[in-house]
Amino acid sequence: MAREPRSGGGGGDRRDNRNNRNGPQADGPDSDIVEKLVHINRVAATVKGGRRFSFAALMVVGDQKGRVGYGHGKAREVPEAIRKATEEAKKSMIRVPLRESRTLHHDGNGRWGAGKVMVRAAPPGTGVIAGGPMRAVLETLGVQDVVGKSNGSSNPYNMVRATFEALKAQSSPRQIAAKRGKKVSDLLGRRTDGASAPDAIEG
Repeated sequence: MAREPRSGGGGGDRRDNRNNRNGPQADGPDSDIVEKLVHINRVAATVKGGRRFSFAALMVVGDQKGRVGYGHGKAREVPEAIRKATEEAKKSMIRVPLRESRTLHHDGNGRWGAGKVMVRAAPPGTGVIAGGPMRAVLETLGVQDVVGKSNGSSNPYNMVRATFEALKAQSSPRQIAAKRGKKVSDLLGRRTDGASAPDAIEG
């Protein structure tokens, strides 16, 4: 008879622990992170007893608000490889300035190895015109209107790295103004004077 209250209390503890376990995930800093699996590959290592198989995963993560990162992981099981790649991607996130929180400030090119990509700012309503790994990167970044084109290797690792090189070259008017020691209004004001505003902004 004395054990019944104890078992009821244990059920309450398990319920509390379950609530506590779900709570930090909903309110934690990584709760708004979007994860996308770009590529997974089975690799084999030749050992004395034969071939030992493992899996390599390429992940892209982002908060869809201007921060994005990528990572790769290898493990004997697919879930563990994805977990390693996700952790590495979260550690290597970069911030990319966005115009009106929907597109890039200017066109850009990126290259990594044999991978060559081009990204171009687009007007509202264009959508994300890109495919494969480039689309995963741009969607997790939070870009809504952009045109992307790959002119080189279709290797997903090279395409992702080339896309990141193009995004790292993005500059906002605020950054250019700070670098030149001017005000943002001075750069944007040239548009009304007939000068080439993109050249003034892009530097």
